[in-house]
Amino acid sequence: MKITKKPTLILYTRHGCHLCEKAKEVISALQGEFDFDYHECDIELKDEWTEKYGLMIPVVTINEEEVQYGRIDKTLLCKALTEIN
Repeated sequence: MKITKKPTLILYTRHGCHLCEKAKEVISALQGEFDFDYHECDIELKDEWTEKYGLMIPVVTINEEEVQYGRIDKTLLCKALTEIN
């Protein structure tokens, strides 16, 4: 029997980001289709996140791998989640 671990999807975001709000809507829609752990990280809480993602947000990672940034596309994110499972 193969035991599979749920993928972990992280959205790096910041308050007042309109693209981040749209990304949250995309992720919310995909939660009904895929089984994954979801976390949001406000990049302003850690200097390293601000330095790394400040110009790229929103940024979506799956299992710590960056899969999309900027305008988050539902089709591309769906493909990434399908490839993980």
